[in-house]
Amino acid sequence: MTFRLSSAAALIALLFSSCASDSDLTVLSKSRATSSSGGMARSGGIVHGCAVYTTAQPSASLAPQAAGKPKDKHGMAFYKPSERTRLVRTTAYTCSEDDHIEYGSMNAAGTPLRYTDRVRSAAADWAVYPVGTVFRIKGMKQLFVVDDYGSALTGTNTVDIYTPCKSHMNTWGRRNVELTVVQWGSYARSAEILSKRVHHPHCAQMYAAINRLTSGQTASTAAR
Repeated sequence: MTFRLSSAAALIALLFSSCASDSDLTVLSKSRATSSSGGMARSGGIVHGCAVYTTAQPSASLAPQAAGKPKDKHGMAFYKPSERTRLVRTTAYTCSEDDHIEYGSMNAAGTPLRYTDRVRSAAADWAVYPVGTVFRIKGMKQLFVVDDYGSALTGTNTVDIYTPCKSHMNTWGRRNVELTVVQWGSYARSAEILSKRVHHPHCAQMYAAINRLTSGQTASTAAR
């Protein structure tokens, strides 16, 4: 089956037919991230005070299942695409960090970063989680969409969760979670975007990895 970025968007629309307008799915630009609301970050018109990110304890069966799998530099397992529920190392980031500040509130896919009660952005190695991948984290009600990447994520199974400000980022910290892929994104779309950015080493690495993964596959299979 062919999974593209538009498929992920359609899935979100289906799951949340009462979802707010597009303006509620975007993050205000960095220069407007703080205001007279006592320094609280605003995202899509929603005020976020002291964040509480509650994630559930991963299922006990996940650690033994990961034991014999190839590992990344953090000792976390790589999984087959068919293994949608997995134990994943997560970190957090925000658009006001030094290494993201030049991009403001835009993600690597060229659209606004998202942070609402329904849908939130995430970054990952696109050779592991291609752009448009939709996932859930056990214990959280939101859907997350991979629409960003980062040089520190390349070659790892780590997922970086977007947060609207540094205090939220620090609250999330680093934690291992139970992640379930709801919808795979598109390797074809990932490669299309990355092909124009191979002068950056991490983009070149992801682009080469995707080409290795998809070589010899049919067009419909490679789109995953």
